[in-house]
Amino acid sequence: MASSLHLLIQVQPLPNFPSITAPLFPPKPFHIPSLTSLKLSNKPLFSKPLTVPFALTESSDSPNSLQPNNSAQSLLQQLADSFDLPQDYFSQLPSDLRIDLNDAAFDLSNGPVIDECGQVLGDTLLNLSRAWELADTSTSHSLASKLPGLEESLTDNAKSALGKRLVSAGRRFQSMGQYGQGELQKIAKIMITTGRLLSASSVSTAAEEQSKKETRMFKFGELQVEFTSDKAYIGAAIGIAFGILSWQLGQGVQSIPESSLQYANDNALLLAKSLRGALLAICYSSAVLSAFSTVGLVLLGRQLDSKE
Repeated sequence: MASSLHLLIQVQPLPNFPSITAPLFPPKPFHIPSLTSLKLSNKPLFSKPLTVPFALTESSDSPNSLQPNNSAQSLLQQLADSFDLPQDYFSQLPSDLRIDLNDAAFDLSNGPVIDECGQVLGDTLLNLSRAWELADTSTSHSLASKLPGLEESLTDNAKSALGKRLVSAGRRFQSMGQYGQGELQKIAKIMITTGRLLSASSVSTAAEEQSKKETRMFKFGELQVEFTSDKAYIGAAIGIAFGILSWQLGQGVQSIPESSLQYANDNALLLAKSLRGALLAICYSSAVLSAFSTVGLVLLGRQLDSKE
């Protein structure tokens, strides 16, 4: 059987296989899709939406998050909301933080608080500081909630005094450091921001009123006189009348001849001459000063008219 198999192999010719040197497949360059082809493709690259986790770089206690509105009333409302704490929050503070809380109460209500802030606001600050000293959280919140309603009725001096007291007390809260969820630091930031805003607004208003008073008020010792253009023109008219009167008086004294008067002796003659010279000097100098004053008052009246 081996001989027959050998014979079969010899009889049948082998098929013509392609040459080894000829390529089996046509040459085709290796192609890498470019970024442009990926962008133009309508088929999504990912079957699921790509979610990238991110973190907020600004915490909820930052000043920008605490100040959506820069008005003093809105900041006072935020301050009142920040005191909405658990009922036993202040009573559970450590002993060192309780000391800082008492210091904040002292800074809020020390000195003549009623004289500086008024009766209503002064009583509110006194009761609020007393609630801090007693660690009464609920009373502190209810008293702080009254501050936004009092802001519009305060005078500039009261706003300035309240602002300084809030800044001083806020620094006491700031020195307490981080405690709990950072409630004390939030109170400190709002308190300091509100105090600075109140102080700045009162200072700017006082400066404007002072500039108005400087342009319209004249002081003569303790006497203050409001000056207007009408009063300037009235003063100029009085100056003209006084100048004419002084000039006429000087002319009348000068027209009297010395020979028409009789004197007892030479000393009386010398005294009369000296008095006559002094009277003439007073009359003519008054006339000249009245003329300058009249011109100055007229110019001042025109200047006030142009400003108005």
